[in-house]
Amino acid sequence: MTSTPRTVSDVMTKTVVTVTPAADFKEIVTALELWKVTTIPVIEGEGHVVGVVSEADLLPKEEFHGHRPGMIEQMRLPSDTTKARSLRAEGLMTSPAVTIRADATLPQTARLMADRRIKRLPVVDADGTLKGIVSRADLLKIFLRTDDDLAAEVLREVVERLFPLSRPDIKIDVTHGVVTLTGHVRDAHLIPVATRLTQAVEGVVDVRCRLEST
Repeated sequence: MTSTPRTVSDVMTKTVVTVTPAADFKEIVTALELWKVTTIPVIEGEGHVVGVVSEADLLPKEEFHGHRPGMIEQMRLPSDTTKARSLRAEGLMTSPAVTIRADATLPQTARLMADRRIKRLPVVDADGTLKGIVSRADLLKIFLRTDDDLAAEVLREVVERLFPLSRPDIKIDVTHGVVTLTGHVRDAHLIPVATRLTQAVEGVVDVRCRLEST
């Protein structure tokens, strides 16, 4: 009933700094610092994503700086000790990369980031070609929608569709993203539906439904 959900393509950054598998350690560190990012996609050919290099992938170089990992460390942290010895992106990167499609919804993307504990996701097409990158901060952009914009969508997509006859008796107030619905409606069983659909409007922080049946 509500409007089309916003997707990754609505919020992603399309200009992405990348490196190739042959990029050396200092080149990667320089790119991270220059572009103020924490993760860089590693691409081959015409932009096919083969992995990502993050700050976490580079830290073992410092962690084991000045001493060779012992046998116990190599057994306990095989990936970290290997990365500590690596000089190029191909040995430092996490592969395969966790990616997302541009048509994924923002909740789907947020769940993937939370599940995999990832701050930034390369956005790829069906062939795995890089199209952009999306970060946690990008997902929060949806909450920058103005109160007037949210009120207009709640009116159009929820109130006018659920309560066409009761519409004049319903007031929609939005303050800092919190929607308050007050008034009287004819169909009491639709009140919880109105609450659920209003909460589903992207950018809504919370809903306070004070609708009553006549």
